[in-house]
Amino acid sequence: MADVEFFWDPVCPWAWITSRWVEEVAGQRNLDVDWRFICLRMINEARYADGSLPERSAAAHGLGLRLLRVAAAVRDAEGGEAVGALYTAFGTRIHVDQQREELATEAGLAGVLGETGLPVELAGAAEEPRWDEPIRADTDTAIERAGENLGTPILTFEPPDGPSFFGPVISQIPRGGEAVDLWDCVTRVARFPGFAELKRSARGRPQTS
Repeated sequence: MADVEFFWDPVCPWAWITSRWVEEVAGQRNLDVDWRFICLRMINEARYADGSLPERSAAAHGLGLRLLRVAAAVRDAEGGEAVGALYTAFGTRIHVDQQREELATEAGLAGVLGETGLPVELAGAAEEPRWDEPIRADTDTAIERAGENLGTPILTFEPPDGPSFFGPVISQIPRGGEAVDLWDCVTRVARFPGFAELKRSARGRPQTS
């Protein structure tokens, strides 16, 4: 059983930053992380239907869905352990190298899969809507646990019955002891059964590396 379930969409910079923090802590605390899916394209379906989201969001969320299809195919073929490495590869291309266009083609996806040691033929899953079912199932699980009108990331501590929250949303990646200190603070707050939200609207630009 995983210590943490982390629900991610590959195009979200805030999820990426939080995921690198979780990876930093996992290496120091020997945590087992299950990298699950939450699809921004799916949770914003009503806003797409009424036309309230801009075109740039449609392009980004569409890419996120295509990449999650590949991740779902990888999980099915290779097991959940492979998903974290694939997320790292996707996120590095998008948020660190600023080369998301590489992921828009099957050839580019095949290259990333090959570099990660995964079957290159799974790149074709990006165009296969049949993978939407497991993505939606994970997305529904995340929303059921943490509530409506949320984004990514959503974390579940001590799954499946432990507390689940949106975030934490952080604008830079904590390292070393600072990462562990923040982890201890967040998990302590999360375990208080009456805790619901801690938020401010002022935040710095995301520092993704």
